[in-house]
Formats: sequence, C-alpha cells, structure tokens
Amino acid sequence: MQGSPERRPQRGLFLAPFDELADPHGLVELAVAAESRGWDGVFLWDHIRYRPPVSAVLDCWVAMSAIAARTERLRIGPMVTPLSRRRVHKLARETVTLDHLSRGRLTLGVGLGSDNNGELEPFGEVSDPRERARLLDEGLARLASFWAGEFEPPPVQQPRIPVWVAGRWPRRRPLARALAWDGFFPIELPGPEALAELSGEIAAQRPADAGAFDLVIEIEPGDDAGVWAQAGATWILTGFGRQPRLSEVRRTIEAGPGD
Repeated sequence: MQGSPERRPQRGLFLAPFDELADPHGLVELAVAAESRGWDGVFLWDHIRYRPPVSAVLDCWVAMSAIAARTERLRIGPMVTPLSRRRVHKLARETVTLDHLSRGRLTLGVGLGSDNNGELEPFGEVSDPRERARLLDEGLARLASFWAGEFEPPPVQQPRIPVWVAGRWPRRRPLARALAWDGFFPIELPGPEALAELSGEIAAQRPADAGAFDLVIEIEPGDDAGVWAQAGATWILTGFGRQPRLSEVRRTIEAGPGD
C-alpha cells in the first residue's frame, strides 16, 4: 500500500457547507467547476449545527443530491455521518437512492461524531462515546443487510456502497473498525510519517488477496500532496476548515488537482 506506483492518489475537495458556502446553488456550481478542472471528488461535512463563529449550515445530503444530478464523474460523500443520530433504515433508503442518482459515485463516510458542537445531547441524541461506538457498529451491520437484499432496489455499486470510517490519531480502535470496510480517514495526523506508519499497519493486517482499501487524508491548499502519496494516501482531500472562503475554494479549483 505504501508508496504504491500502481495506484495514482485521487484528489478531492473537502468542503464545510457553512457560512460563505451555505448556498446550495453555489455548492453545485463549485462541484461542476471542480469536475471540469479534473478533480476526482467533492466531499461535504455533515452537521446539524456548528459551534461559533459558524452560523449558517446546509444539509449535506440535499446538497449532494443536487451535485449528483449536475455532474457525471465526481465521487461524492458525507465526511462524516455519525450513525448514532441516524435512523439506519432511512439512511439505507437515502444512500441507495443517491447511489442510483449518481450512477454509482457515492462513498459513505461514517464516524462517532462528537458533541463539541452541541448537535447531539441538546437534540436528544446519544452523547456517551462508548454507546455511540456500539450504535455505529450495529448501524453498519444493518446497513450492509439492507444493501444486500433486505431492501429493493440494491445499490448500483456491488458488493456494496463503499464505506470509509473516520478516527482521530493516534487511536487504533477506529482503524480496527475500518479494516472491516473499505477505507480509513485518520483525523489530525501530525505528518506523512504517521500516515506511513498507518499504511504499514494496514498492509500487515489485511489479507494479500483483499480488495482495494482507501487511506484518506486532508491537506490545506498549497500543501505538497506528493509526500502524502508516497506515505500511502489513496485519496488526498484539500480542506478549507470550518469557515471556508469562497474565493479561496474557487482559486483552488481553478488551479486544478495537480499530478
């Protein structure tokens, strides 16, 4: 996995649909422009609300549907959805519908979420992290069952919609969970050396005949993506923080993803 010459890292945008980006028409136009400039994906933060100074927040699922309808190639997905605050049967219907709408371009990013933004306990959602972890594992198992035939139609993507699991460095429990699925999104990595360490662990734990596994990282505009690719990243997302500036996003899109 580490430094593999056989797989070019995909390049995406990681956008918080907040404040200056809290305009669904504008988000769609950004995605259309990104596709035209050679970007591989657009992924949106999934929140109900966010702590100050953020004020305006869009629903990422409605925005992704609009993006899916206006693009042809971009991979899309929530980064990330906390399953503990979702009704899994409803999420199953939403993901399959979006997978069909996008003709098989959805990746489901999942995680525990946190209550730092006041979007769990104030709304009656589970706040205890161990219980959220249990609900995440239970929810993923139920999703897989719905996708495998309990609900019709099945997803376009087979054997299932890809699932990326998020976790904060240096915790290893989220990595163990991710290894049962399709990718890992480590948050707050200190540098490429830490990613190379993770990449080695993943290679050692996955069977030689296992399918592709994504290692997803976030960088800032202007960062050197090459060092992360050499460390094992398969998806490199350019992020803009919790208060993205529309002008900076546009400049980054126009500059293109590079090699």
